[in-house]
Amino acid sequence: MSDSPRQRPVVLCVLDGFGDRAEEEGNAVLLAKTPALDALAQNCPKTVLAASGAAVGAAGQRASSALGHRLLGAGRSLQSDCSRIDAAIEENQLGRNEVLDQTMRICLYDKCALHLFGLLSDGGVHASMDHLFAIIDIADFHEIPVIVHAILDGRDVGSRTAMTYLERLLTQLEGKDASIATLSGRHYAMDRDGRWDRVYQAYHAIVRDKVLGPVAPQAETPFEAVATSYSNDLSDEFLVPIRIGDYSGIKGDYLCDFAAEGSPWEWTGEEVGVATNFRGDRMLQLSQMLTRLQLPPEVAADLLMDRQYPMRGFREHCYATISDYGLEVPAFFARAPLDQGLASLIAAAGLKQLRCGETEKAPHITDFFNGRAGKPDVGEQRLLLPSPRLVDSYDEKPQLGVAALADKVCAALREGETDFILVNFANPDLVGHTGKLQATIAAVEAVDAALAEVVATVREQEAALVVTASHGNCEQMIQDDGTPHTGHTDNPVPLIVLGAGEDDKLRDGGSLVDVAPTVLALLGIDQPEAMSGKTLLVVE
Repeated sequence: MSDSPRQRPVVLCVLDGFGDRAEEEGNAVLLAKTPALDALAQNCPKTVLAASGAAVGAAGQRASSALGHRLLGAGRSLQSDCSRIDAAIEENQLGRNEVLDQTMRICLYDKCALHLFGLLSDGGVHASMDHLFAIIDIADFHEIPVIVHAILDGRDVGSRTAMTYLERLLTQLEGKDASIATLSGRHYAMDRDGRWDRVYQAYHAIVRDKVLGPVAPQAETPFEAVATSYSNDLSDEFLVPIRIGDYSGIKGDYLCDFAAEGSPWEWTGEEVGVATNFRGDRMLQLSQMLTRLQLPPEVAADLLMDRQYPMRGFREHCYATISDYGLEVPAFFARAPLDQGLASLIAAAGLKQLRCGETEKAPHITDFFNGRAGKPDVGEQRLLLPSPRLVDSYDEKPQLGVAALADKVCAALREGETDFILVNFANPDLVGHTGKLQATIAAVEAVDAALAEVVATVREQEAALVVTASHGNCEQMIQDDGTPHTGHTDNPVPLIVLGAGEDDKLRDGGSLVDVAPTVLALLGIDQPEAMSGKTLLVVE
């Protein structure tokens, strides 16, 4: 820590999905009434930051909450898991990956199929179809049958684009011993907020044998499944998990010793599974169910330990993930630790920090911001409020829990025990993904009202406030053809600082990697050489 006196507390407020765009049409930011933000922009130093692309060392990768929070915490460009996998494919090294090679060897030894689970989308936020196709090709080289369990997107891409992606997948499967076994909307298969009943529906379609209980919905072809879903006014994201053709479940081991010796329920065979999403936060719950690892006790008891209908799953050595999900299974690409990130530097300086957000954004303000470290740093507290549960889509409650989050931040400031607060206001992103413009305008206005409370308390306590965003989303809600835009954008994001020195200004041309050095400067902590970003504060 520098020799300067201890600085005032700093609040880093991340308006998730809040991009900067000049055009008003379809722009929930400009269409909303935002007196608090308007006043900040008028009276405080302001600039805009690049949140994606080459400026942050992520050329070709779509901006996202995960990438944004990693950059905010790292203060430097980072090679993403997606880029690492892309490089391995381009250099013809993926087939030589030790874990992938072991996975193929197990399939060959047990003469079993390879089940692949992942998002079928080119949105670039959670998965890449190139990665899926590369694994299919490697399995085909080894003459291993492939069974694909495709998860439909409709969120990071257009809401009804699944037919195009299915055509590309089926073209890739032509001439191979491969098939599509199940389809599921990401609403079910990729929940990350503990809604296990949703994930269970995807799990049920994947694992149940016809003789073991209720049969999952079934369709002759994937196109029929999607067409039926559309006729029921359900977009890709909300397609109810369904089996395709004559698929009847995995040939895995049972969860419990259900049957007596010699019973027809016994099973001795194995099959192998791989989760292909390069980002693990939305594949973790499904992977936990498929392996029965790290499951909350109540989930195992309520959903899986049904002795009338024993459930199947993959043994630990028979399930792998393409990147490290924090699950006790092999990963093709292990986590790259981050040294001297913002969180660890604050901890090393003996300061206390608070992470505050909704459970939907828990991974972002903890693991991603910390450099994907699993445990909190010394002096780090986490306060996570449950995201709304009794809604199918967040446009039904665009306010979410933002008012309560603001109350928690203000209370922490008044208590005077916390030096750094990271708070995530998730509304612009979560509601923006629905494509509902009026609901997203309401979400932005709710965030502005909450921000007004934080600003008042920051001024009252003579603290400092940095307002920015992790990526764009809600500032572009309509596509060129007039249809709803539900995905992230690559637009820049705003940055406003309240409580800097009277003569301080903000330089232009910055990016998200410059936020951590700016926070360090406000806290009076020396920036290490490992951080390539530069403070945005300019003292004249």
